[in-house]
Amino acid sequence: MAGKSIEERITLIDAKIAKKKAEIAELEAKKQELLHPVTMKDVLDKAKEAGLSPKEVAAKLGLEL
Repeated sequence: MAGKSIEERITLIDAKIAKKKAEIAELEAKKQELLHPVTMKDVLDKAKEAGLSPKEVAAKLGLEL
């Protein structure tokens, strides 16, 4: 036989599909980051909601104030 068998061709196509799905997932993640960015204000608001004081947040970040 000169060409690849059907099973080999299907395996190669499946590998390409898997690679493209991984690329799509990566692009979807980047899209979500752009649509829903995390800002410093959001982080500090969540810390405040969790009951952390500014001093506790600074301590968790390793900052000395």
